[in-house]
Amino acid sequence: MHNSEKGNDAQRSINIFQAVQHMAKIGGWEIDLIKNTLFWTEETYLIHDTTAAEFTPTVDNAVNFYTPKWRAAINLALSNAIEKGTGFDLELELVTAKGRKIWVHIYGKVIMQHGLATKVLGALQDISEKKQAEQEIWHKGHFDFLTGLPNRRMFQHCLTEKIAKASQNQTKVALLYIDLDNFREVNDSFGHNWGDTLLKHAAKRLRSCIRNEDAMARLGGDEFTIIIGDLDDCGMLKSIADDILTAMSEPFQIETEIAYITASIGITLYPDNATEPDKLLKNADQARYVAKAKGRNGFQFYTTAMQKAAETRGVIVKNLQTALANSEFRVVYQPIVSLTTGAIHKAEALIRWHHPSLGLISPADFIHIAEETGMIIDIGEWVFQQAAQQTKQWRDLYQQEIQISVNTSPVQYHDRANKLSQWLNYLYSLGLDGNAIVAEITEGVLMGTNSEITDKLRGFRQDNIQISLDDFGTGYSSLSYLRKFEIDYIKIDQSFVRNLKSDSKDLGLCEAIIAMAHKLDLQVIAEGIETDEQNNLLMAAGCDFGQGYFFSKPVPAADFEQLFSSSHRVSNNFSTSCSAIG
Repeated sequence: MHNSEKGNDAQRSINIFQAVQHMAKIGGWEIDLIKNTLFWTEETYLIHDTTAAEFTPTVDNAVNFYTPKWRAAINLALSNAIEKGTGFDLELELVTAKGRKIWVHIYGKVIMQHGLATKVLGALQDISEKKQAEQEIWHKGHFDFLTGLPNRRMFQHCLTEKIAKASQNQTKVALLYIDLDNFREVNDSFGHNWGDTLLKHAAKRLRSCIRNEDAMARLGGDEFTIIIGDLDDCGMLKSIADDILTAMSEPFQIETEIAYITASIGITLYPDNATEPDKLLKNADQARYVAKAKGRNGFQFYTTAMQKAAETRGVIVKNLQTALANSEFRVVYQPIVSLTTGAIHKAEALIRWHHPSLGLISPADFIHIAEETGMIIDIGEWVFQQAAQQTKQWRDLYQQEIQISVNTSPVQYHDRANKLSQWLNYLYSLGLDGNAIVAEITEGVLMGTNSEITDKLRGFRQDNIQISLDDFGTGYSSLSYLRKFEIDYIKIDQSFVRNLKSDSKDLGLCEAIIAMAHKLDLQVIAEGIETDEQNNLLMAAGCDFGQGYFFSKPVPAADFEQLFSSSHRVSNNFSTSCSAIG
């Protein structure tokens, strides 16, 4: 190979090396310790936004490019490397000649001759893009993408810092756990995009209720936390909680839609209730749970009694998971009596839990937990099947169109497996029609009337499965619900029947409900009848059916059969008497 070719290859290699350096944003530098000079390559000048004509680098003035935070670090690293004859490797922030802040990776190696450090040879790389990517990854891992608030991980860090500071200053920390009431229903009704926008607005309202120094996070879903540190006066917590409740109760108008939600708040204190972050969060969650159970739209401070309640709930959750498989549930039946004839034509199926060691567990203690955990879907399906089988048995035995009501939970209407839609097929498999079963719903189902729920209710109607609206008059009962959905029965809540007297306001309310229902071609069932007087007043008001301890408590199937037979003997005697009179 000719010398000219070798020269061309050498120059080519230099050109490629320089191009690669530029692409990778890597510059070179060299400190001559004997001459006390600093040399930069062309790329190093470019990284600093300057040129050799504009700037002559020295060890002293080159360090000035770095922010004050990092100058001491690089001076120390350089002096240690020279002293020990080693190298160094740092990531630092510098400000270029044009004022741009960039991150660089600088590394150097000391060159030794005859045991003395004579030079330091190194490289400098612009790693700003890498740092930005790392920052974005860190931000995504520590902040909520929707609201921009700290997420659960960042919340834990903030709470730990607040506790450490409070411990040092001998002050308190308050932790507020906030849950938006009815958010799921609103989300289902208006759609997830609308729900996301509501969460953003809710976050802004929460932020407006606290101080700048207070920390706030979104744990997920519709759950938020607020950390109030360096707290001397705990009395301010009630004021903050009241402000939050007021802010959340204001209507949310997004585009053309308006929705109403409220909040339930649990509050706990460091160090009064706990000293560990996880324990504080658990306490606040327990207090929030109590606030929700008390009717929502309120706040509750943590108490030691809640710990016992939480432990009890944990026991129920654990045992509930195996109760169905272990055949611990039973179904009992409460008669629904015709107030005209006294005959039993209907019954309500009610679940009972007989645990082998805990004994009889009240539905009031486990149904809401089954709903929260989603176990109500399988439990509700089991109750339906038991009721359907019993209906078949009684219809075959008595040759009468006995009808059993089955309670349904709002959770069942959100079941992706859509087991409710399979009810008719199951009834057909038993040789029954849809009219063998009545689906009892609560107003909570109607409040979440998105297309999914509407389709399932209409599916019942198409399958000839009748619908009964339970606890009518206690919540957000609306005539629009009765018009929109083809309800067959409304059940007057027992709270109206309990104090029923001839001159009471409750009687006026019952009479009005019965008259309205009949105008809409609905039949009425009065719940909670306990006395002969209540029964007579409701009969006089034209109520169609009655249910309550006056007739019978919920009983096993065998006892129900005796009641059924007895009621029809009375009914037949009543019919015979009427015929004789006629």
